[in-house]
Parts: sequence; structure tokens; C-alpha cells
Amino acid sequence: MQAVKMVITGPFNAGKTEFIKTISEIDVVSTERRISDETRATKEETTVAMDFGRITIDEDLVLFLFGTPGQKRFDFMWEILSEGMLGFIVLVDSVRPETFREARRILDVFRTYAPAPYVVAANKQDLPDAWSPQDIRIALRVDPNVKVVPCVSTDKESVKSVLLELLYTILENSKDEE
Repeated sequence: MQAVKMVITGPFNAGKTEFIKTISEIDVVSTERRISDETRATKEETTVAMDFGRITIDEDLVLFLFGTPGQKRFDFMWEILSEGMLGFIVLVDSVRPETFREARRILDVFRTYAPAPYVVAANKQDLPDAWSPQDIRIALRVDPNVKVVPCVSTDKESVKSVLLELLYTILENSKDEE
């Protein structure tokens, strides 16, 4: 059986923890703690180290999902969590354009850690003010070759489609290297 490490990253409150909880077949190992700074107005808890979940694709393939903290003060965990990843997902909150600059910074940082394939997931597409994946591609200046996929992190089928897009991207890249 092959285990594949995937990292789910993105800005604070983009939906990373919920993304992993929605799809994981095990209870998610989570390091959520009460927020003690000004971001408390947004939500009660935040990830301080990582989230970990697992999903079995078939008898030969298991995905290990590692979610990063979104707050800048915990970004020292990013490099640690990126070690050994075969791919990553940048989760973007589609209704909060004020976080797009941070999403782009995170994308750039992760690309320096490893030349791993990635996709951008435009989360919260079920909300009325959500930017379209195409508009998010433009706002983040994402290369046309990179997939920007719609996502609703609370919907299992939506999360599954994002993970499959990343798997397809990983497979395409491995074929290109042969």
C-alpha cells in the first residue's frame, strides 16, 4: 500500500480544518485552541500546529492529509508539514477578497519548499458573494496550467473532487518526468 502525503494550506479561516474533517475516515487529529488575539471576532478557535486526517482511495492508495495553521504567527509549522508532501492544496476563502494577497503569499512560500504539484480550491462557493474560480485565478495571478477548482469544504463530494484533481495533477506531473 502506498501512502501519499498531501498538505492543505491557506489563509486563516479559509476552511482547512473543515475540509479535512469532511473527508477523513478517522477522527481528525486537531490542534485547535481558543483564539486569544483580535481574530477572535472571526471565530472561536484556530489551528496552532496542524490537522491530520486520512482517506483510503483503494487497497493500494491512502492519502494522509495535513492541514496547516492559517495565522502568520504559526507559519513556522509550514516547512515542517511540507516535508515529504507529494502535492498541496491552497484553500482560498472565495467571499473574502481581503485574504487573496495572503493566499498568494502562502502559495509562493510553499512553492519554495518543494517543486510539488498543487491546485487552488476556491472554497465557500455555496455563498452568494463568492468569487468565481476564474476570478480567483486572475486575482491570485495563478498560471493557466494550474487547476483552480470550486469547493465547499463542508460537502464531501466537493472535497473529494478537489482531492481527485490534485491526484490527477500529481499523476500528470509524474508522467511528464518520465
